[in-house]
Amino acid sequence: MPGSEGQRFVPREVFLTRGVGSHRERLASFEEAIRDAQIAACNLVPVSSIFPPGAKIIGRTRGLNKLYPGQVVFCVMSRNDTNEYRRLVAASVGLALPRDKSMYGYLSEHHSFGQNEHEAGDYAEDLAASMLATTIGVDFDPSAAWDEKKEIYRISGKIVRTHSITQSAIGHRNGVWTTVVAAAIFIL
Repeated sequence: MPGSEGQRFVPREVFLTRGVGSHRERLASFEEAIRDAQIAACNLVPVSSIFPPGAKIIGRTRGLNKLYPGQVVFCVMSRNDTNEYRRLVAASVGLALPRDKSMYGYLSEHHSFGQNEHEAGDYAEDLAASMLATTIGVDFDPSAAWDEKKEIYRISGKIVRTHSITQSAIGHRNGVWTTVVAAAIFIL
């Protein structure tokens, strides 16, 4: 939206956080995970995957200090859970930023079973970078391995940074729920 009215809702800062929780109740397990991520006191509103043009990535501690209990907070969140003993779950948010700071970047949510943190993080990062690459016209083979695509993005000079934050956990005994979350939190 052009003009100052629409710009009020364009986040200027973003921070990443993650957490894990467990409880016999599924909802309480999620609550424990967002407590671990230190965002439970906020009213979280999931949004789609655009990283705002010109926004800065800030550290988690600095970002948390800008939040207030009860505040409505926009976020891109990945969430996964299980009540199966020894089942590996992961939640990851990937990030891809263009060199041109006046353009928007991408965030991706990936939730999986059986992937460790490194695998899930790479997948989320690849997904975000692929979405950005198709938007800014970087030619690449979608079936290529992530390492190959990273090199193409680097050579193109159009994608300046990719990153991910991931939380994984293994399911507990006796049907106890285990929940993992990863999130990009927007600061207006």
